[in-house]
Amino acid sequence: MQFRDKVVVVTGGGNGMGRELVLGLLAKGARVAAVDINEGALAETAALAKTASEAQPRLATFTKNITDADAVRALPSEVQARFDGVVDGLINCAGIIQPFVRLKDLDDAAIERVINVNFFGTLRMTRAFLPHLLARPSSTTLANFSSMGGFRPVPGQTMYGASKAAVKLMTEGLSAELEGTNVKVSVIFPGGVATNITGNSGVTMDMSRIKVSAKTQERMTLTPKRAAELILHGLERERVRIIVGKDARMMDLLYRLNPERATRFIAKQMRFLLAS
Repeated sequence: MQFRDKVVVVTGGGNGMGRELVLGLLAKGARVAAVDINEGALAETAALAKTASEAQPRLATFTKNITDADAVRALPSEVQARFDGVVDGLINCAGIIQPFVRLKDLDDAAIERVINVNFFGTLRMTRAFLPHLLARPSSTTLANFSSMGGFRPVPGQTMYGASKAAVKLMTEGLSAELEGTNVKVSVIFPGGVATNITGNSGVTMDMSRIKVSAKTQERMTLTPKRAAELILHGLERERVRIIVGKDARMMDLLYRLNPERATRFIAKQMRFLLAS
């Protein structure tokens, strides 16, 4: 789908890849509804949009918690009221990680939080907007963020991975169900991207304990802007699977060829972050 003059909703629009998707869509001539739980972060995104171009009139911000079912149900009407009754696309980017601990040490509240944001938040947004996307006379897009951790295990992020694997399969099932309709469904698998997801998730992480050189980390980590460019490129070409980054592509291939080796490789890296 080409984005010029389209109305696209982006969750997680206050930070990281979500923010860069908002700015990238505006640069392509889209009208954007940026959704985030953090009102101040949304204001920063709006300020960047205003500074970058005359895009501010094409941007609306909505401070919402996507785990709030009532707020999500009300959101399509609010977006349509701002954009002449139109919604052409939804990109569910919002997500959090869990504390870097083993499953046996993860408390119930942390488990429920990561599942509620990553899976149920994405599911609620999808269900709320899908009827409006189907009602459009032209092609629309629905894209959900899974993760590199959604197709192979990451010790210390077991429930995060489970939530993203659920998003993966839900989105792939939805793609099959919507075959032949105007809604083009994509699932996005980012690898390493230099966002502040740890801080936004309330999680601390000492990267110096991972036994990978700083040069390798830098080479394998994308900027949020570059990640957003690759994602929008894939969406414009209506790709069902959008794998973002060299590390994600490498691990996708390795996991397909030798799942046990891929699992051992990641476990070796991650054990330095886990408490004994």
